[in-house]
Amino acid sequence: MKTNFLLTIVLLLLIGNASFAQDRIIHGRVFTFDSIPLVKASIEVKSTKQVVYSDTLGNFSVGCAMEDQLKVSAKGFTTVKFKTDEKVKIAIINLKLKPGDKNREIAIGYGYVRDADKLNAVATLNNKDLDFSQYSNMYELIRGRFAGVQIVNGEIIIRGTNSINSSSAALIVLDGVPVDNSVLNSLPPIQVKSINVLKDGSAAIYGSRGANGVVIIETKKGIDN
Repeated sequence: MKTNFLLTIVLLLLIGNASFAQDRIIHGRVFTFDSIPLVKASIEVKSTKQVVYSDTLGNFSVGCAMEDQLKVSAKGFTTVKFKTDEKVKIAIINLKLKPGDKNREIAIGYGYVRDADKLNAVATLNNKDLDFSQYSNMYELIRGRFAGVQIVNGEIIIRGTNSINSSSAALIVLDGVPVDNSVLNSLPPIQVKSINVLKDGSAAIYGSRGANGVVIIETKKGIDN
């Protein structure tokens, strides 16, 4: 009788802990280059070790504690740890493709990116592949490093994009924030970690602002560092 009572108490405690560990469902989306959905990315909940995978649109839903951590990963990409709390309503997670053509092939080969043309429309330059400190300014660094990209009157012009406004300049996104082209005048190349140029459908997430293409710049002092 005593043994049954103790087993009942243990069972209730286990059920209580499980309920506490999954006291809400959080929804999210997984991207790369801010706009390309990642399919079959792994999302692991720290508190329960439960693993789910993103769908064909990069969407996922998973049970977790009110304050928890999601570990999001995919081969060829840098793993991200996303903290959740009561203020987080939806988790938008951007996985960065590791430098090198091999990782780009892995991303396509493993089916993480369904539209290979979108991924191939992204040009990447990383400070691990090139010494940025040898350049005196950002325009000198960007000029000649990306096919179809020109510097005209202090603006970055990406050929092959169609403008729907008065300007043909690409949108500049610095550490996740859209900025004016003039910011490049005061940004030392030595502080830059990576530069990604998005064109065609890859820039669709930015709407009309990205119609002329997007230049994503991440600095060494960015929010992920």
